[in-house]
Amino acid sequence: MRYYRPLPQCDHARPKTALPLAGGWCWFDAVEVISREDPSHTIQAYDLPRDVAKRLSAPRLPIAGLGFDAPRLMGILNVTPDSFSDGGKHNDRDAALSHAREMIRHGADIIDIGGESTRPGAKEVSLDEEIRRTAPVIEALRSESRIPISIDTRKTEVARAAHAAGASLVNDVAGFTFDANLAPFCAEADLPVCVMHAQGTPDIMQKDPRYDNVALDVYDYLNARIETLMAIGIPRTHIIVDPGIGFGKTLEHNLTLLQNLSLFHGLGCPILLGASRKRFIGTIGGTEDAGSRQAGSLAVTLAGVAQGIQLHRVHDVTETAEALRLWTATTRVI
Repeated sequence: MRYYRPLPQCDHARPKTALPLAGGWCWFDAVEVISREDPSHTIQAYDLPRDVAKRLSAPRLPIAGLGFDAPRLMGILNVTPDSFSDGGKHNDRDAALSHAREMIRHGADIIDIGGESTRPGAKEVSLDEEIRRTAPVIEALRSESRIPISIDTRKTEVARAAHAAGASLVNDVAGFTFDANLAPFCAEADLPVCVMHAQGTPDIMQKDPRYDNVALDVYDYLNARIETLMAIGIPRTHIIVDPGIGFGKTLEHNLTLLQNLSLFHGLGCPILLGASRKRFIGTIGGTEDAGSRQAGSLAVTLAGVAQGIQLHRVHDVTETAEALRLWTATTRVI
């Protein structure tokens, strides 16, 4: 099998032979061709197979009210006592709503609400407790705002309650493999989804993650999950993909994925990057405290934007929105 990784550019001097990358702000006129058996090599974009060129260049249709012609921000709202960075800060309903309002005011395009920590080593939360944490916050936020809301859950009943309360997207870190009923529910309810790659469950995922080729292995997993979801009745145009930075990956795995993010445009779906404040950022940047990793998180976000990544799941909405405004002004591509 051959894999095609477009080599993204954002320069204003664009060759006539260049193709748009996923209909967005980047373009490409060269592609790395990768296989598991042979050394990689580059070709010109005009030499791509027609179906591959179409999938890499076609605009991504809006999902849950989000257009993908510019980078979008997913503000993280953890209503948990034990999340790795902000656990306990927003698990009170009023505190959660206040933080959601602040993120919306400063540039969030969607709010992602989760009631179960999936940090390394985290234990499973009961259905009733997860619903108790999330549904009232979603209902209250929906009553005062039209912003898209996603529910960050692995469980059907939690997603059902969240949807009834006003959530419009299901974001599953288990790639819809934890609960066999979750994907069929999303199909029945016509809910778009975000499918993420993870190796192992949160309690064991960081013990000894291994891959033959992390970029290609994650690509194949996501491709297979897309096919499964489509067979259930969720169209490709309702699917966002997430390579799962930090979920069953070493520091080297994370860096390899970040260096090859543009590969995932070949899946034909918008891509979510969720690297905010994660441990590898602190390790490389020299910041032990997760809450102080804004600078490193911004660097990773902008690296993703330069590869055409459409959706960025972040804690620090204000700082990231400011960074995007400056990136846009200096590149003049959006």
